[in-house]
Amino acid sequence: MTTFLDNFFFSYQTLIFALGINGLLALSMYTVLAVGQLSLGQAAFMGIGAYVSALLTLHLDWPFAAVLLAAMIVPALFALLIGGPTLKLTGVYLALATIALGEIIRIFCNTSDLTGGALGLSGIPNKTTFTLIFGLLALALVNFVLIARSRVGRAMEAMREDEVAAGVMGINLPAMKLGALVVSAMLAGLAGALNAHANSFIGPNDYGFDQAVTILSFALLGGIGSPFGPVLGAVILTLLPELLTALHDFKLVVNGFIIVVAVLYMPRGLLSWRIGRVG
Repeated sequence: MTTFLDNFFFSYQTLIFALGINGLLALSMYTVLAVGQLSLGQAAFMGIGAYVSALLTLHLDWPFAAVLLAAMIVPALFALLIGGPTLKLTGVYLALATIALGEIIRIFCNTSDLTGGALGLSGIPNKTTFTLIFGLLALALVNFVLIARSRVGRAMEAMREDEVAAGVMGINLPAMKLGALVVSAMLAGLAGALNAHANSFIGPNDYGFDQAVTILSFALLGGIGSPFGPVLGAVILTLLPELLTALHDFKLVVNGFIIVVAVLYMPRGLLSWRIGRVG
């Protein structure tokens, strides 16, 4: 039995790792959607975390724990830097502004010698493990569940449902929005670092618009009523290309179709119940 499990894990290690990493990315998107903000900067934050972790490992030989921490802090600093001006925007304007951020990061990584240019960075040590990925995912989920049951969680729900009314109730809207963006950036950066050290290679085109749409698809399919919804969406959309291998080259088309169907027929996603109202 042990040999069978070892062989299964070895054969599907990349897919299993992707499930956990995409789960973290889904929670990154959930964080901003939960306060009613449509940010598409998660792919950019993921790329920042990936490159920071790779460079610190390859050139400075930092301990992996310190590398993961840096991969969360640096995207968080970027989020703080852009949060002031961008969070004054709403709806599609915020989405466009954060897409622009992603393009700036992608172009920089594509042209800079520091990041390996278009060739990317290779030879990144394989330090990501199954226990680490899913342990961090479980920890993040537990924290989101606790937040959903707290005053902060109720404030997030109020903002998502009616921002004007939430402001009248005394909720500090700018602080909540900025906090959500920073946490989102940290989760995406962490996912990027784990991905870099799982695949041993990163390239600038891994963190472009396609990836941003994919991360959004996770949340829209699963629903943002609870943190489990986006994770469920990530599991489905990670497994789908494996189940329908002929559609590999049309991944973005499939994800776009799912977004349209979700918006039209499942506006609250597959999981519409809310943890904050349980109990």
